[in-house]
Amino acid sequence: MTLADRQEIRQPPYHRRQGLARLQAEALDHLWPWRSGSTQHRGFQRISLALAALASLAWALAAFGLLPPGAIIGSWFGWSLLEIAIRYAHKPYVKEGPWWGHLYRRASLMDLVCYVGFKNLLIGAALFLALRGVGAVVV
Repeated sequence: MTLADRQEIRQPPYHRRQGLARLQAEALDHLWPWRSGSTQHRGFQRISLALAALASLAWALAAFGLLPPGAIIGSWFGWSLLEIAIRYAHKPYVKEGPWWGHLYRRASLMDLVCYVGFKNLLIGAALFLALRGVGAVVV
């Protein structure tokens, strides 16, 4: 079977969806770290959304060449730390098995650090290379 305890393994609420609906639900699950329909911690959610807007603003300023690379990396690192806290509180699970699989298990703090860190490293590197490719960031 797997390394996780059978009691911990579960399927996401969208596991029966097919095709484009499945991809859309999967993307939303990765991009929206708060539990759907959760009314708890609305203040934390609002603060987090404001900080996400600031991280996006940092990337926009970088696109215009108004932000040095160190500030871009620092803002992205700060967002990653916040996302770890959000996911730990609202979606403390990770995929069990291959990336194309449909099984999830409860995540430890280190699981979430690795998941968020790797995901944001890939996204940040792609954005950084795109900005460098258009000449907005000079290293």
